[in-house]
Amino acid sequence: MGYYIRVLGITNPNIHIDELIKGLSNDGLTAKFNLDPTESLDNWTVIGVANSDGDELMQIERSPVIKGELGQDELKEFREEIIDCKPNSAVKWLDKYFGKVKVIYAFQILNAAMEDHNFEIVSSIKATIWNKLGGLLQADNEGFSNEDGYHILWQFDDNVTGEWSMSVKNIFGSWTNFIIDLGDKKQREEFWAGKVPKASKKL
Repeated sequence: MGYYIRVLGITNPNIHIDELIKGLSNDGLTAKFNLDPTESLDNWTVIGVANSDGDELMQIERSPVIKGELGQDELKEFREEIIDCKPNSAVKWLDKYFGKVKVIYAFQILNAAMEDHNFEIVSSIKATIWNKLGGLLQADNEGFSNEDGYHILWQFDDNVTGEWSMSVKNIFGSWTNFIIDLGDKKQREEFWAGKVPKASKKL
């Protein structure tokens, strides 16, 4: 099955391969793209991405959210899988927001992406696509972000540790951002309740 990260876009323009190359260049990076001969450079469905040595890092699949397409099925699955997640305020917000999503770019991350500095290539391409589409980010075994890239839904494993940039809805309906210690049980419980953990670092 593999590990996936996704961009859930609220617009669905074509993204030319040259735009991805330009984004990489701006970050001081290079990559090789594998595109099926039947697809065009500016309107593709699936591309493979490798580093300059030819090590395959990921495959990206573009799925419009329309009837009969994979994107619509994925959104339905997301709605079902987040029902019991926390905080509940984020579940409600996401369920409503999913109605705006026009396309899903699914990044299947391969082993080589986690080696050396290869993940910088993944991050650069993801940023280029997200910046053009708008919308949300999602990662398996982590959860969803809001439109600003702050994490809003807990889907981590119980043994997760480290600092993470999070956000919850405040009483005025806007987002409050902070950095949480994922391994701190008290901070977890406060976040699950939709509160800013007292011991978190405010942003």
